[in-house]
Amino acid sequence: MRILLIEDELELATMVRVALEKRGFVVDQAATLAVAIEAIETIEHDAVLLDRQLRDGDGMTLLPLLRSQRPNVPVIVISALGTPVHRVEGLDLGADDYLAKPFIMDELVARIRAVMRRPASFNPQVTTVGNLVFDLTRGVVAVEGQPLELPRREYLALESLARRAGYTVRRRTLEEDVYGADDEIQSNSLDAHLSRLRRKLADRGATVEIHAVRGVGYLLRQLNQ
Repeated sequence: MRILLIEDELELATMVRVALEKRGFVVDQAATLAVAIEAIETIEHDAVLLDRQLRDGDGMTLLPLLRSQRPNVPVIVISALGTPVHRVEGLDLGADDYLAKPFIMDELVARIRAVMRRPASFNPQVTTVGNLVFDLTRGVVAVEGQPLELPRREYLALESLARRAGYTVRRRTLEEDVYGADDEIQSNSLDAHLSRLRRKLADRGATVEIHAVRGVGYLLRQLNQ
């Protein structure tokens, strides 16, 4: 899952990004309205964490743009403005949830999972390909019911393919799903992740394969199709 974090407190933004990345998310950071607008218009995110008090304006002014560009993306406001009046205002303006600062990371992650489970969420909750089951909301992948533990980037690559199982995923799309906007991407790093994934899936007896489409990208498909 790819998260857009709109927060201008650098220390807090870094703490949230690192904590979410440890839990398997890709996180793009934006500290101003201008940077956030560019991210909203160019990158497809699965959820948005939105601070209200940004250095160049009120983060809530982004909600109309978010709803026009990504109508189903869940938005969680995280703000020091945490009175009941502020919370009601934020929800009335279109936020899906409102979390007052300071907060604990486990609660934020739980709220992200909760909004992603709602029917309006962009992604289906569970994807099944062969004997591979991918629970996109819980961030769990299993083969024949047995969990498959994966490093973060391998997990994200498999998640991107599982969402679009049976369809070719362009290389650029995979890279956007696996790496943050500020990450440096080496030319062969994605191929290395996918190569390790192939071996692990084969070793666990998965009835799926990651197929390379020369010059285009990759697709996840059931074997013997």
